[in-house]
Amino acid sequence: MKKISIITAFFNEQDNLPLFRQRLCAVLDELDCDSEVVLVDDHSSDDSADVAAQWCDEDDRIGYVRLSRNCGSHAAFTAGLAQCAGDCAILLAADLQDPPETIPQLIEQWRDGNHVVWAARSGRESEAWSTTAFAGVYYRVMRTLALPEMPEKGADFLLMDRKVVDSYLAIPEKNTSFLATVIWMGFRQTTIEYVKEARHAGESKWTLRKKIKLFIDSIVSFSSAPIRLMSIAGITTSMVGLLYAVWIIVNAMIGNPTSGWSSVMVAVLVLGGIQLLTLGVLGEYLWRSFDQSRGRPRYIVEQHIPPGGSESSGISGDSGDSGGSGDGKAES
Repeated sequence: MKKISIITAFFNEQDNLPLFRQRLCAVLDELDCDSEVVLVDDHSSDDSADVAAQWCDEDDRIGYVRLSRNCGSHAAFTAGLAQCAGDCAILLAADLQDPPETIPQLIEQWRDGNHVVWAARSGRESEAWSTTAFAGVYYRVMRTLALPEMPEKGADFLLMDRKVVDSYLAIPEKNTSFLATVIWMGFRQTTIEYVKEARHAGESKWTLRKKIKLFIDSIVSFSSAPIRLMSIAGITTSMVGLLYAVWIIVNAMIGNPTSGWSSVMVAVLVLGGIQLLTLGVLGEYLWRSFDQSRGRPRYIVEQHIPPGGSESSGISGDSGDSGGSGDGKAES
């Protein structure tokens, strides 16, 4: 019999976990297959650890992993993938925006031979306009510059076949997008649609700073467009500068030399701005290369309780991604 692994990453979700447990268990009880749940605590500071530990004690299907520091949802989901034993893994958040009732549809598509099944958003409930606007820009840019296959309205709820899980865990890349990496990997992928529900309780930890970091990480990891734009900007600026120099020389020869400092200051400011922008883009690439070369693990496990097992703890992890939000969300 096939075994299904459910991986849930969370950070400070003590008010959502009880209802999430109720809804998820109702779905699992109806499945005609073996199942396990891996709860990944991204170093919560509230009572989420106690709620998860109690669930783990009362249900042999539940495993628990606590990270030693808040690493972000991408690293937390990776920790869950490293601990799961199922023939496929389903990743979803604990805030109930990704409805557990969609799980049977994912499994059905997987049984039809698909290796990755995306739950793409057909709509969002009670989302701020700024969140929707940022997500729209992010996915439009990614589809244009990097990954045309990316769902138009985004997805952070998916199923991965065992071969996809193993292939992903073999990738050591840091500072990247978890979902974009899965898309880039290929395999046989398909999509179902669902409505992203409003949060049951609490506030999202998906801050503007984390959104900007994800945007930069995604573009740098999957597109050479920034480097090419730097080259185009350099060539264009050089041509404009050459034409401007010719114009100044011609004016001087006909007895009408350019006067004043305005033109000089404009040229200096424009060239200086382009140079600083170029250095900034190069710095983003260089920093990621340096961070990758240090070989630090993407996460460290503080506590691990396997399903139906006894507690263990220690250091684990690998040198992969450490990006992402801190609320169990893979992306905006």
